[in-house]
Amino acid sequence: MEGLDESLVAAHLRGDPAAFRELVRRYGDGVLGYLCRMTGSRDQAEDLFQETFQRVHEKARSYRGGSFKSWLFTIATRVTIDTVRRRKRLAFLSLNRDTDCEDDPPLLETAVAQDAPDPVEEAVKEEQKEQVRRAIESLPLGQRAALVLAYYQQLSYPEVAEALGCSVGSVKTQMSRALAKLARKLPDSVDVTP
Repeated sequence: MEGLDESLVAAHLRGDPAAFRELVRRYGDGVLGYLCRMTGSRDQAEDLFQETFQRVHEKARSYRGGSFKSWLFTIATRVTIDTVRRRKRLAFLSLNRDTDCEDDPPLLETAVAQDAPDPVEEAVKEEQKEQVRRAIESLPLGQRAALVLAYYQQLSYPEVAEALGCSVGSVKTQMSRALAKLARKLPDSVDVTP
């Protein structure tokens, strides 16, 4: 896959607009989902999405091969952080309410064993989802970004480290702290694994 990404970037640099469209097609949903989780607003996420791919276009010459996905998420993360710094009051993802990013997979996936779910069981599951959303919302930005990139975008720790501009050890520390905070905030009955 990395070889294909590298050839698409090379084709884009030669002026092939179809190559860039293919990169957006391949990675756009994941980037938009990540940005929705980081901002909680589809409108803000779409603005950051546009800015992310604008930077990808502008900085394509700086791509040196390797994991295009982690390079792309590095740019998306920096765009998000830059926006936070500029706005100072950017409202981050309020995970205790429904967001307008409905196409994303749920933060807490639960298996439903029956065709017709029990209303009480469904209410309990919804309450657990809300508890997880509130707990994730309370995490510092770095911990939240590491958690979202590792669990929801399924990047490896080295890819998360590259995206966040830190060491793998720092990612492990961020993840450990995030999971410890989630464990303290959530009742034992709530499963936090994706």
